[in-house]
Amino acid sequence: MSATDAINKLIASGANHDLLAIVKGFRNGAVYGAKIRFPHALVMTFLFRRTNLKDMARSILTLTYQHSRNLAFFVTIYKTLLLVQRKIKGFEHNADSFIAGIIGGYIVFGKNTAVNNQIVLYLFSRISVGLAKLAVKRKIISKPQHSFPVFAALTWGIVMWLFRHDRDTLQPSLQSSMQYLYNDSDVFDSIGNWLLSNK
Repeated sequence: MSATDAINKLIASGANHDLLAIVKGFRNGAVYGAKIRFPHALVMTFLFRRTNLKDMARSILTLTYQHSRNLAFFVTIYKTLLLVQRKIKGFEHNADSFIAGIIGGYIVFGKNTAVNNQIVLYLFSRISVGLAKLAVKRKIISKPQHSFPVFAALTWGIVMWLFRHDRDTLQPSLQSSMQYLYNDSDVFDSIGNWLLSNK
């Protein structure tokens, strides 16, 4: 019997489904991380890094590997901790996912790297909106009228104020984007660097 046949038989039997799900979670985390990071790193590197192609390729692959590895390890830790808690108690408690998420988040994303910083900030913005929607869903607050326009206006007002007066408090990639959009557009001395190129 080949290894593939043995694995297919194990999967078909349903035995050790939880352990196999953890392995697949690792795989899915790695694949998803690569799918998300590679195009982003490719575009951002070619837009904002002015180095040779070898260094640019190394940067793209390094960022992709970090994102892929971190998601794979987080999924593995999270699913393992859920399984352990369920086996100990005999059932899954409402707080189990929170506990597993905290531990996995600290272990995998606790180091402040560029990749981790971006992922955590991405999640923070999503959970802020999610918690507001949860408050409405649970009828803790009533649904505000015109909430998105107000949210959008405040977000843009705050980011522009920070960029103008305390830009060092913003994430470096956001600073670079805003520098290009708002400050570099002030610099030109010919039609060539007014319409055709940046500087």
